[in-house]
Amino acid sequence: MSDSESATSASSAASSSGSASPEPVASSSRLEAAAADERVPSFAELGVHPSICEAAATMNFKAPTPIQAQAIPEALAGCDVIGLAQTGSGKTAAFSIPILHALWDDPQPLFAAILAPTRELAYQIAQQIEALGSVIGVRCATIVGGMDMMTQSIALSKRPHIVVATPGRLQDHLENTKGFSLRNLKYLVMDEADRLLDMDFGPVIDKLLQAIPRERRTMLFSATMTTKVAKLQRASLKNPVRVEVGTKYQTVSTLSQHYLFMPFAHKDTYLVHLANEQVGQSALIFTRTVHDAQRLSVLLRMLGFPAIPLHGQLSQTARLGALNKFKAGGRSILVATDVASRGLDIPAVDLVVNYDIPTHSKDYIHRVGRTARAGRSGKSVTLVTQYDVELLQRIEAVIGEKLSEFPGCEKETVMMLAERVGQASREAVREMKEWKGGAGGAGKRKRRGDKDDMDRDDDVVEAGVPGGGASRGGGARRGGGGGRGGRGGGKKSRR
Repeated sequence: MSDSESATSASSAASSSGSASPEPVASSSRLEAAAADERVPSFAELGVHPSICEAAATMNFKAPTPIQAQAIPEALAGCDVIGLAQTGSGKTAAFSIPILHALWDDPQPLFAAILAPTRELAYQIAQQIEALGSVIGVRCATIVGGMDMMTQSIALSKRPHIVVATPGRLQDHLENTKGFSLRNLKYLVMDEADRLLDMDFGPVIDKLLQAIPRERRTMLFSATMTTKVAKLQRASLKNPVRVEVGTKYQTVSTLSQHYLFMPFAHKDTYLVHLANEQVGQSALIFTRTVHDAQRLSVLLRMLGFPAIPLHGQLSQTARLGALNKFKAGGRSILVATDVASRGLDIPAVDLVVNYDIPTHSKDYIHRVGRTARAGRSGKSVTLVTQYDVELLQRIEAVIGEKLSEFPGCEKETVMMLAERVGQASREAVREMKEWKGGAGGAGKRKRRGDKDDMDRDDDVVEAGVPGGGASRGGGARRGGGGGRGGRGGGKKSRR
């Protein structure tokens, strides 16, 4: 799909798929009753099929979370649902269980389509649905950019029950894959709906809404809702019910949030000191740009830290490999752009570091939501320079909480690392020049507007980041260069 295509509003397409005027969001007495009742019901008491309840129990879903307790009964009753809950609250099961319950009663191919903004989130959703639906033999196809179209076409020709997709690649298949259509679709789910409705995805979603039946169930879920999502209520015409857990912008109570103030020139040094202090713990470091994600992963590996990058200019295979290594504990530090900030459930992240403070408060909520999930505790540290004070104050105002200063980072102690970090930084810059020389599509990507924080699943150009090679410092000795392939000792290697 062309980037020059104008971003039409989601409401215009939605109106073409149904009535011209939206119905008001229904108020539900069942929601009030659920809020008043302190006792958490079981999945069986919510009306879920016993076999699906057993599958949930095997996945250690002991009881429904608040968003599940509110959303599942409404979806089972046949209502369209707009769900708002803080990240890590179990939104995936909130829409998966009603779909599987309906599929049990009426099994048919291409029953549901689930849209996700990032490829990694799409894979994660598919894995959870397959686990929950294992008792009924549910077949799920994951359709994302960066993977072979022909292989995906074959998977779609087998007519899976559920398709989990990123919007651009799904639209590609609707236009180009012979025999594939969603004319009999019963359920449409948009996860992380606010990001899906960003301008870059708007035109694709408009086309998708025109290609699916008007008679369907629609569910929208996100940790944060925007005015764009409110406009999309026109696509949920049959008495949409809004279920909301927590305030509009909120972080979980088990998260300890800190800031670390420093001069901009010594940002890398403070980051390395923080990594030293938290050695042995898993850390997720967020950057604003692809360049910084790659550079910091090289820098940290040269200083002996097992770091690996994750960003939009890696091939899809490399991205999944990086994520799986981090999840499995093969690398304890993941340096990522916002491609990793939405929805990903990484079991044990001890620390989230905002190397670059996010410009939007909702992005901060999604980032720090990668830790302190499912009742566990966690820490977040935001690096703040003299240029970032206003952004920090804005985030504090939105979340209604003051961040405390991170203890144990005295300037004299930190600056003892400055010389070594400076040497590694210069070496990392040299290696980055080699990386850029081998990243065939990176220059073209840059000219398109530097949108690495938007996971453009419909990009034609693959960046071609070298798969081989390793850093020449301590990281190569300690684990083989992370995202650069892990061969160790090579100056520059391509595959």
